[in-house]
Amino acid sequence: MSRPDNREIFVGLMSGTSLDGVDVAIVEFAAASPRLLHFATVAYSDDLRDRLRQLTAIASVSLDDLYSLDAELGDLYAACVSESLAQASLEPRQVTAIGCHGQTLRHGPGARRPYTAQIGDPNRIAAQTGIQTVADFRRKDMAFGGQGAPLAAAFHAALFRVDGENRVLLNIGGIANITWLPADPRSPVLGFDTGPGNTLLDQWAQRHLSERYDADGAWARSGQIIDSLLEQALSREPYFAAAAPKSTGTEYFDLGWLERFVDDASAAADVQATLVELTVQSVAGAISTLPARPATCFLCGGGAHNGWLRERLATALSGIRVATIAELGIEPDAVEAAAFAWLARERLAARPGNLPAVTRAQRPAVLGGLYLAD
Repeated sequence: MSRPDNREIFVGLMSGTSLDGVDVAIVEFAAASPRLLHFATVAYSDDLRDRLRQLTAIASVSLDDLYSLDAELGDLYAACVSESLAQASLEPRQVTAIGCHGQTLRHGPGARRPYTAQIGDPNRIAAQTGIQTVADFRRKDMAFGGQGAPLAAAFHAALFRVDGENRVLLNIGGIANITWLPADPRSPVLGFDTGPGNTLLDQWAQRHLSERYDADGAWARSGQIIDSLLEQALSREPYFAAAAPKSTGTEYFDLGWLERFVDDASAAADVQATLVELTVQSVAGAISTLPARPATCFLCGGGAHNGWLRERLATALSGIRVATIAELGIEPDAVEAAAFAWLARERLAARPGNLPAVTRAQRPAVLGGLYLAD
């Protein structure tokens, strides 16, 4: 397959905090808007998911477990790239680079020495695919005083900002985050994590249904919101009232966090209904702090497939149109992986990949380390 010299193909890999698996996006960049050539999600095995969840949940980890998983994920990511290239009828030599986010185990922007930790050895990805790989995107931003997140905001701004229309992009992964794209091109793009997205919903469903998630929010739809639980969670958790920029992680919003508020006598379905409302109300509260009211809220991430969550959002965001980002030409599940293909491209061009107004970094920075294939 030949292509004009002004076109470049990048692969983006994203493993989100929901621990679902690996998203692979193959993106062609040209003078016009990028084009998604291929997208696939490769689910983690139950065994791998359980081992990753254990590492994210416990306070200390075995170095053997940590570095063994780092290598195992590097091998898996490489295999996912090779399989996706075959499905897209592409050869490794046609790909400029891979951008790999890695699997987050810890994200501690509020620690005494702020840190973030992702695994998935990029050396193994580059060696096994024969494609140079960019990884470790977040720590440079943190080195300049930033939160290291959210990083997709710069990609959102490059692709989806339009003059004359205020927009919000809402990504609902394990953690939910928003990107504010103002109508005025002179106004800064903003973005931050709003709090839990799917993480509490998924963990509660796993505990009580033995299912990975509550499909389409059907179980939550059957329950009743527990007003006292919702009020306590929103009012007693300082993260929701904290000023942006801010970021958080699933190691903070976990079932241990929930158990501080939930009454053991509450029906499990009612708790699930309340957790949907917690995501909805924390998102709505965050959007209410933006400089102006958006015309549209575009959804991406796994939560975009939860019908009950979408309905509740539409109610809470009365007067704001709620749509999925598919309306803008990219499927909701592919956005984050495509963002890391774009960030790899920015790294090779020596262009900054962060937005200081979003991450709180002292200055724009070129993000990511480059791992050569030879």
